[in-house]
Amino acid sequence: MRKNVFGRQFSRDTNERKSLFKSLISALILQESIQTTLEKAKAIKGDVDKIINQAKRGNERQAIQLLQRSLGVEALNKVIKDLLPRFKDRTSGYTRIIKLGRRFSDNAAMVVMEWVVKPEIKNEKLKMKNDVKKLLAGKIEEKQKAKGKVAKK
Repeated sequence: MRKNVFGRQFSRDTNERKSLFKSLISALILQESIQTTLEKAKAIKGDVDKIINQAKRGNERQAIQLLQRSLGVEALNKVIKDLLPRFKDRTSGYTRIIKLGRRFSDNAAMVVMEWVVKPEIKNEKLKMKNDVKKLLAGKIEEKQKAKGKVAKK
């Protein structure tokens, strides 16, 4: 009987499980999205919310201790500099889980876990793309005008 046992075990001992969760959380923070099994995504979702909430509360000492135990230095910097400004309007629900289907080898349910709020795209790239479209459109119009003038003569 499993009385008062909380969480998923994943056929691993405690240290292996903690290491697995730590690597999944840091990969999610650094890469913005991860592809994993549904069970693993559900297992780390609460931990991710706790990390973001601790960092948002402003208890810097507690947040840094929690983050250092569970994340590396790069992930810690990204949480503070990149993720916290994105989630300033949210109180919870920082991640989304999108189901992909089942894995062929062992029939495990696969998902993509990603942040709900995407990073802002720099406007310079969009402006450049729009400028190129305008240039191309202008050249097309000029060609049509030139053809019209030739045809009228």
